[in-house]
Amino acid sequence: MDGQEHVCWGIVGCGWVARDYVAPGMRAAHGAKLVALCDLNQQAMARIAAATPGAQQFTDLDMFLALPELDAVYVATPNHLHAPLTIAAAQAGKHVLCEKPMATGIADAERMVAACNGMNVRYATAFDQRFHARHGQLRGLIEAGSLGMITRVAIHYACWTPTDWRPETDEGAHENWRIDPAQAGGGAFIDLAPHGLDLAQYLLGETLDVVSAMFQRRVFTYPVDDGAMLIGRFASGALFSQHVAYNCPDTFPRRTLEVYGTHAAAILRNTMGQTPGGTLTLIHADGREEQPFIDPRDDVSPFQRQVEAFSQHLLNSTPFPFPPARDLHTMSLIEQAGQ
Repeated sequence: MDGQEHVCWGIVGCGWVARDYVAPGMRAAHGAKLVALCDLNQQAMARIAAATPGAQQFTDLDMFLALPELDAVYVATPNHLHAPLTIAAAQAGKHVLCEKPMATGIADAERMVAACNGMNVRYATAFDQRFHARHGQLRGLIEAGSLGMITRVAIHYACWTPTDWRPETDEGAHENWRIDPAQAGGGAFIDLAPHGLDLAQYLLGETLDVVSAMFQRRVFTYPVDDGAMLIGRFASGALFSQHVAYNCPDTFPRRTLEVYGTHAAAILRNTMGQTPGGTLTLIHADGREEQPFIDPRDDVSPFQRQVEAFSQHLLNSTPFPFPPARDLHTMSLIEQAGQ
């Protein structure tokens, strides 16, 4: 792709995440251009296309993938479609950025990576939390030793997802596939836990070796878990805990990230999620508290930063810092914890 000014992107799966975060991120990203959309729901496509002049719309996947100018595909469908769509895109010679979790199981995730490797196209998983400016700032503080020896990471990431929850209220909205085991592969655990597992490993720059989980189906009657508690241990011996839930009212504190070290603790509020912002507070061992400054120009959509990073990787052959092997390890942790 040397010599190109931008990567021509297509989105397959035009639900609310694509509409509210992925497409706006692509429109704002340097080195990216959104040229095509694919979904059986024409109304969902139309809502994105209305804000994306020139984007072509397809209900046929083969026609979408045959578009000559299409370079890369963002897969934003229900989980059970990640593997077949990624493999189809790879076979069409398109690079792939796929929403988390990679798939509903490790076997499909491995097939996805093998298909991309076999066709010499690039694959990455869309863990947008890696690209939140506050998380990057915290990783820098940890690398610099500002927190001392890290002893544990604790995450609470939750929301309220009743049976009749709908991401869209207008006509033609998608059903709540996140509580359908056939489409999602699980409930709150498989939807929310991958974010924390990946983010914790990114922040510490090391792998989680062991993870286990306990599940609950306590508030809602749907056939998947509405909450889960994870514990784990990093290669260094630091500990990990994460609570995820669909049964936490949105008015409660529900997006917290805490990293404890021997010199300081970092407490982040409302940084996990699809939007920029939130707060980072350092509490030093002597009791001092501070909120490190961040340039507002850097604190932009993590989806925009993610698309920019992958686009530059494709345009300039610059290294992408999150190889598929890393994502496969996280997928193996999900499977390990779910057993």
